[in-house]
Amino acid sequence: MTNTTLNTAIKSMLIALGLTLTFATATQAQTFPDHAVKIVVPYPPGGFNDTLARISSEKLSKLWNQSVVVENKPGGNTTIGNNYVAKSPADGYTMLISPLPFSVLPALYGDKLPYDSLKDFQPLILAGSAQNVLAVRNSLPQKTIKDLIEFAKSNPGKLNYGSTGSGSSNHLSMELFMGLTGTKMVHIPYKGSAPAVAALVGGDTDLLFDNIPNIISQIKAGSVTPVAVTGSKRSPLLPNVPTVAEAGVPGYEVNVWFGIQLPANTPKPIVEQLNRELVKIYRTEEVTKRFNDQGVEVVASSPAEFQTLIASEVAKWGKVVKDANIKIE
Repeated sequence: MTNTTLNTAIKSMLIALGLTLTFATATQAQTFPDHAVKIVVPYPPGGFNDTLARISSEKLSKLWNQSVVVENKPGGNTTIGNNYVAKSPADGYTMLISPLPFSVLPALYGDKLPYDSLKDFQPLILAGSAQNVLAVRNSLPQKTIKDLIEFAKSNPGKLNYGSTGSGSSNHLSMELFMGLTGTKMVHIPYKGSAPAVAALVGGDTDLLFDNIPNIISQIKAGSVTPVAVTGSKRSPLLPNVPTVAEAGVPGYEVNVWFGIQLPANTPKPIVEQLNRELVKIYRTEEVTKRFNDQGVEVVASSPAEFQTLIASEVAKWGKVVKDANIKIE
């Protein structure tokens, strides 16, 4: 066989292989899903991450007439569940609930992270976003952003603040605040929002950034005082409370986002199908209300938009973690 003949034969084989793979991918997409789909939540049951998984499971199961199960895989500051999905087959049958802390882990763990946050996942959809609110104990005299900054600058380390742990949105909200205002306060981590809120109500801590739904009942009851919200605009749940930027810290913004990802290299037709179906689900009046009832606004983005957000958040929080020298506690 001449070299020309051999090259022609190889080219023919490669073309045939390519056509076979293309046909197989197309066929797979057309029949998807033909067995149970899994949604992994890297947290214990409870909270909006779990709610998002169960709403998605309920609606997709009905749409497909196919089982969609929710599996909670907590532990390792969410790295156990994240890694499980990263190592799962890239076929659309395993999804991952991914909130804001996902973008913080590369800076917190560095080379110890068992997966690559930007390479081992296929962003699917940014489902929604919420805000944190900065609240203070009622007995604290400083109840405005301006007064808090002035006091904290004059008394570094005298004020303390609660959080739900290192790398949480509560913790990062305060670290960003301190970085932009040149203030220093003492971090007191708790094992969850409930004990952190209880500590603030009881006067054991001075301040707390927390998801609005987690603390709004205490705000309405007058047990704590809201000072500012973290988004780019005021929250409809607290319309009389200014944003942190509006109250005197230009450039401050923290949006607590919630999304879904897949393993990297999931076939594009499956990614597009899943995104299309979830967008329709999240934008229905019923689901929008269920989101809003927990203080979450529906976004329902494209995969590309979510990918852009994750990349920008990894960069943003990486700088905050480095500048603040945040360590896992």
